[in-house]
Amino acid sequence: MIAPLALGLGAAWLELRHRLRPSSPLRMQPKHWSVTSLSGMLRIEGVLEIHNPHPRMEVFVPDLQVNTVLLGRGDPSVLKVTTRVEADHPDEETRPDGYWVAYIVKGRKTTRVKVRIDVAGVNPLDLVDSLWVDTHWSNYGPFGRLQRRQGVLVPLRRPQPVQAAEALFTPGDGCSVLPLKTHLLGPLDDAIDVLRTYASAVVQPGDVLTLGETPLAVIQGRYRHPSEVNPGMVARLACRVFHPTSSLASACGMQTLIDVVGPTRVLAAWCGGLLMKLIGIPGGFYRLAGPQARLIDDITGTTPPYDQTLVLGPDDPSAFCQEAAAALGVAVAIVDVNDLGRVKVLASSAGCDEALLHRALQPNPAGNANQRTPLVLVRPS
Repeated sequence: MIAPLALGLGAAWLELRHRLRPSSPLRMQPKHWSVTSLSGMLRIEGVLEIHNPHPRMEVFVPDLQVNTVLLGRGDPSVLKVTTRVEADHPDEETRPDGYWVAYIVKGRKTTRVKVRIDVAGVNPLDLVDSLWVDTHWSNYGPFGRLQRRQGVLVPLRRPQPVQAAEALFTPGDGCSVLPLKTHLLGPLDDAIDVLRTYASAVVQPGDVLTLGETPLAVIQGRYRHPSEVNPGMVARLACRVFHPTSSLASACGMQTLIDVVGPTRVLAAWCGGLLMKLIGIPGGFYRLAGPQARLIDDITGTTPPYDQTLVLGPDDPSAFCQEAAAALGVAVAIVDVNDLGRVKVLASSAGCDEALLHRALQPNPAGNANQRTPLVLVRPS
């Protein structure tokens, strides 16, 4: 009687401590970003929207600054980058000098930040194709003071979609495959529009269009900078038993899982997985902790600039597959593939031949480096 009671109290304490950890309710979302080519210059403009969903808590934003990183095939050091940040509060005038005045975001209120970035130089699009907008900001309130860091990718140049006459399929086992190149993807994209833009010219009835799980996740905004993760006691202890190459072998990687499923489930999965391993059953932790345990990518686990973030698995991939299949008229699947020949179909639309996908994707035609081919078209022979 005492042991179950102690376990229950221990689980309740873990959950309560987790829920009461210091955290800010403020949420930042990128809105309305555009890229304009001017004489000898690119102008990138957009809005960062800050929303407070809490009904009563008021949160200060004492400071906010934006850093930029240019990405591409050339050397961006020859380009001059100028960044201007303007507060666009609903109840205060914008300062002409660009100084950020500490601002209070009241409960259930929203404010905005206007960002303008000029990239000057000779033919800048010959050197760079993407811009990483890295926002450093602090939140101050009943939880203390939290330093936060969030990034958004802005595509500057997009590749031309492959046309049917140019498509070079690779023969496979009972099928042929065609990796499709895209721009670097991020939360400014719509996943179905990406599929439509880069695949509509080559798909035909009977094809299966696959999208990697990580690209879908970053489009959904499911990534976090490690500075936004505060590892607790359970994360620091549980991560130590995992293989060093596992995304759960770091305290931040494990804490990311805990933030999704809760500390009690992770601790129970850790204990259950250890017992299963002792009797010869591998992979027990991942079975008990849930599908997100296998899908989290720690830093260095994906394409830059997301290699500096932790990326979760996508949200509701089944619903996305059904919606995308209805929009495109072909089967759609979300897959997780690596260079070791492991193929996992996370979700697929009705009528999708998953056995065919395993055979077609085992050589990993999309690649795991910087090929920028998150879409693979599979055509049955």
